[in-house]
Amino acid sequence: MPTTPATPGSARPAAVINDEIRGLVEGGGLGSDEYLLLLVEWEAAVRSEATQADVSPAA
Repeated sequence: MPTTPATPGSARPAAVINDEIRGLVEGGGLGSDEYLLLLVEWEAAVRSEATQADVSPAA
């Protein structure tokens, strides 16, 4: 079960969420509501991390 709710701009790293997704899939939880919530949270985390990587520090 996710430790935080699936929200846009998740504070959890995508890698952590991905590990939870893998564990859920291996346990037969593919297609469950929890799986779908984790996918939404993972997507938000990936987008957030990509945005942060694109921002260069001020000179």
